[in-house]
Amino acid sequence: MSDPRSIGIFDSGVGGLTVARAVFDLLPHEPILYVGDNGRFPYGPRPLEEIRTFALEIAGYLVRRDVKLLVVACNSIEVAAIADVTQAHGVPVVGVIDPGARAAVRATRNRRIGLIGTEATVASGAYERAVRAASADAQLFSAACPVFVEHVEAGDTSSDALLQAARGYLGPLEREGIDTLILGCTHYPMLSGLIQIVMGEGVVLVSSAEETAKDVFAILRAASLQRDGGLEPEHRFLTTGDPEQFRSIAHRFLGPVVGGIEEVAVRQVEGVAWS
Repeated sequence: MSDPRSIGIFDSGVGGLTVARAVFDLLPHEPILYVGDNGRFPYGPRPLEEIRTFALEIAGYLVRRDVKLLVVACNSIEVAAIADVTQAHGVPVVGVIDPGARAAVRATRNRRIGLIGTEATVASGAYERAVRAASADAQLFSAACPVFVEHVEAGDTSSDALLQAARGYLGPLEREGIDTLILGCTHYPMLSGLIQIVMGEGVVLVSSAEETAKDVFAILRAASLQRDGGLEPEHRFLTTGDPEQFRSIAHRFLGPVVGGIEEVAVRQVEGVAWS
């Protein structure tokens, strides 16, 4: 039995497009409805309760649009609200933290794993718990990299200023002798080339996107929610910020998108109910 409804994916901005790309690749028949909350970006420095409020609001909007599954494609949202989102909306919910931790534990050779993320993600300890659950003998060393997201949202992945910031953030992790680095924010895979230069080729960079897509596949299959082949799926991308800026960055980082990217009106939602 085929379920034609969309998979809902949401993030604080463009970072979740890395997860959307992985879902496209693994599940080419599935339509995506994506919301980037660029109008209230960044999430990382915000209090967890505020992030939770935003997450429940956007998740509720996607559920009202009749999505069949929610992907929380933002680490900061996951640490603040994934349990509440799961309880509130009655559809399957997939996060990015456990998939990333599992992949890192499989990749490490010396059991010394690094994590970079937003302030909210690092402070939460969520990755420490996830890594510990996956491997009792692995050690995790963490660093918050707050300006990374700002550069990505501005379309910058290679400037000298960004490289200097990366060296400052990553130096302590390099000195810890890590052999694996979790990119603990869905924006960070867009900086993987620069991060690899700083860390060296001997360090494996782990993005949770592909592992998250595998979890999506498994849940859809187990719950008989898959869409059969046939017509090309229609993907929709919404932003609460500037649609032209979102379009520019999405085209740059997402690659070819089946059905293209639909232009939507700016939707600034602070203090305004979703319609």
